[in-house]
Amino acid sequence: MRRIVITAAWLAAFLAGGDLLLAQSLSYTSGQTVSPAYEGWEQDADGTKHFVFGYMNRNWQEEVDVPVGPDNSFNLGGADHGQPTHFLPRRNRFVFRVPVPAGFTEKDELVWTLTTKGKTEHAYARLHVDYKIDDLVRASETGALGAGSSSPEVRANKPPKLEVQGRKALTVKAGESVTLSAIVTDDGIPKRRAAGLAGAAVANPGSRGDTRLTESSAENPVRVNRAWMPPARVTVGKNVGLHVTWYVYRGKGKVTFSPDQVMAWEDTRAGANSPWAPIWAPPELPADGKTSVQVTFHEPGIYVLRSHADDGGLTTDGQVTVTVTP
Repeated sequence: MRRIVITAAWLAAFLAGGDLLLAQSLSYTSGQTVSPAYEGWEQDADGTKHFVFGYMNRNWQEEVDVPVGPDNSFNLGGADHGQPTHFLPRRNRFVFRVPVPAGFTEKDELVWTLTTKGKTEHAYARLHVDYKIDDLVRASETGALGAGSSSPEVRANKPPKLEVQGRKALTVKAGESVTLSAIVTDDGIPKRRAAGLAGAAVANPGSRGDTRLTESSAENPVRVNRAWMPPARVTVGKNVGLHVTWYVYRGKGKVTFSPDQVMAWEDTRAGANSPWAPIWAPPELPADGKTSVQVTFHEPGIYVLRSHADDGGLTTDGQVTVTVTP
């Protein structure tokens, strides 16, 4: 039988590390900062290059507002590059693109600066070759694939097509409702699956299938608790299936949607109306692909609402600007 000797020094180091892990694992409903994130750069079929950004809001409930200006700006080309000013909870990936400036080299940087709760953070965008992303990377990072997983079906996937109906600039009074509609079509890839782990475009069970760790001698396997093993996947898990949701992209004020919309952010809690929740299935879409939502603005201001079509692997966005008067 193998003996494990635990020294006082090892125990002290473990406990110290445990405190750090505990601090890192704490969850907060509000009061935390938002970090900008550089996701990578991508190249369109015509050769145009774009930097892609997202963010991490460390709160589970608080939606943080930061207007374009000194606290939400870029170092080149002016402060406004179409970035959000209303930050949804938790991780939001691949949120917006910025065209790469002409003459940009691998030594240059486009820097997004964001200040929240008195803390300033930066996202540094560079054209390094290992930062290049494509549709497969997007699907993997958002959780439709396990890390390193792929399939001919997923590689053939194309983003859904989204058409926002009606005018793209509206004026309404505070307290009044407006109906917004969009039509979405898709190639049916990835195929809609049942809720739960099987909902991923490609299942990646990882370490779930075996509870044994084998030493140098194959005759002496050691059985360990699964909790000690590496996580089953290094990315979030996501249930696939075409759906459309609306959310506030810019604008500070209370906005309500009817019916309630699918989460556009990675809400991994059980029971959440989110593709990242353990048990979730996309709502059935009408045969013509048209969906509508009734939106009520409770405070005056200028709002940008995003319409977000998601087939589970790839997404397409549209938007409407609404001026709300008293």
